[in-house]
Amino acid sequence: MPDPTRESAFDLLTAVLERHRPLEEALDALPAQEARDRAAAHRLAAAVLRRMGTLDAVLEPFLRKEPPEPVRNILRIGAAGLLLLETPVHAAVGTAVDLAKRRGLTPFSGLINAVLRKVATAGPEVLEDLDSARLDTPSWLWTTWGQSARAIATAHQSEAPLDITLKPGIPPPDGGLLLPTGSVRYPAGTRVADIPGFEAGDFWVQDAAAALPAQLLAAQPGEHIADLCAAPGGKTAQFAAAGAVVTALERDPARIERLTANLERWKLHADVINADATAWTPPALFDAVLLDAPCSATGTIRRHPDVARVKRARDVQTVTQAQDKLLEAAAAILRPGGRLIYAVCSLQPEEGASRIAAVTAKTSLRHDPFRPDELAALPEALTREGFLRTHPGLWRDRGGMDGFFAARLIRTG
Repeated sequence: MPDPTRESAFDLLTAVLERHRPLEEALDALPAQEARDRAAAHRLAAAVLRRMGTLDAVLEPFLRKEPPEPVRNILRIGAAGLLLLETPVHAAVGTAVDLAKRRGLTPFSGLINAVLRKVATAGPEVLEDLDSARLDTPSWLWTTWGQSARAIATAHQSEAPLDITLKPGIPPPDGGLLLPTGSVRYPAGTRVADIPGFEAGDFWVQDAAAALPAQLLAAQPGEHIADLCAAPGGKTAQFAAAGAVVTALERDPARIERLTANLERWKLHADVINADATAWTPPALFDAVLLDAPCSATGTIRRHPDVARVKRARDVQTVTQAQDKLLEAAAAILRPGGRLIYAVCSLQPEEGASRIAAVTAKTSLRHDPFRPDELAALPEALTREGFLRTHPGLWRDRGGMDGFFAARLIRTG
């Protein structure tokens, strides 16, 4: 019988590595299947993507020549089961051989069987001698992360925990760890629907680092706030829960549907508008604006390991141009004296302080540094320039966090 987990994992890897599709998009495109099989396939494909450099290095001594890419992906799936997921040898090898036969790769079934049996025997020893953090990180990323590269790459080797943001006044549900910044953390693999209060809309999923930009904007009751590029709505929810009058702008109609559905489930209100922020003119200027800009998303690699495989250095230049346009548009809808929080879930320096320097040079915005008291719960995230900079290597003993950059700007005229 076909193994639905390996079949789907193979399809997911093919979509990501050969067609350069995001993993979540590829997951949504899979045929209908049991939720358990779908989740297992996602976990297996993510494990391969997360540790692909290491898996290839383990396989290398047992390959006389480069196999076709589909065969290599089957070997990666088998090796990941053996070395990372504690799959029994007979199951990891047998399902890999069967998968090859079902995918028209029968001539390679003997190779797959032989190589994976060698991996089962010698692989753990080979694994111990490898610099896995370096192998699993594309060179262009390792170089740009500087002195933090090893800490970031090491954190990427593990699945991320599940963080939630609670509505004001809601006590932390059972089983969660209350973090110093106010988020509540659950172990990796926790099903959000199993957490008490999910159906009631008492909280939303949001990495601890992703919750910080909205906290730093410090919305006040009655303030008029614009959340640009708002979907899926976590930051919009933070503002609405604080009593602000929120306008949530989103360009993508499909993401608008998700944003609207989320706000309804959370029982929070915002004026949701389907528009491009660079071409939108509001009826009045805002007291504050949050721009969580589209970015390279390298700060989310531990949650989305496909990012490290589908993104290239040239993609960063493309997104920085868009970020500059969005920053200028945000400045135009902010009242004099109003504040703007610019944030990106990126670890790339080009998307951080460089964008602030560019926008302050040609607009009426000035940089207003964050103060130590504003980040008292996470002082290591405050840079000497007064920016917020988190990365997955922070809070390692608590499970890390996503990579975020944030800056506060004030409109002077």
